[in-house]
Amino acid sequence: MQITLNGQAHTLPAALSIAELLAQLGLTGKRVAVERNQEIVPRSAHASTVLAEGDHVEVVHAIGGG
Repeated sequence: MQITLNGQAHTLPAALSIAELLAQLGLTGKRVAVERNQEIVPRSAHASTVLAEGDHVEVVHAIGGG
């Protein structure tokens, strides 16, 4: 399955949830924001939101500073 991840073509072995994608990317437990097709996906919906062919996904790392 093909998606666009942070502007780059990305092949997935099967339909994954956003939570599964984050795990595959090594981002489980990290402070990230996820946008799917220009809509923010709340953290509470990561496990239930399944990616589809052609989805555009942006994952942004939250960085604190002072």
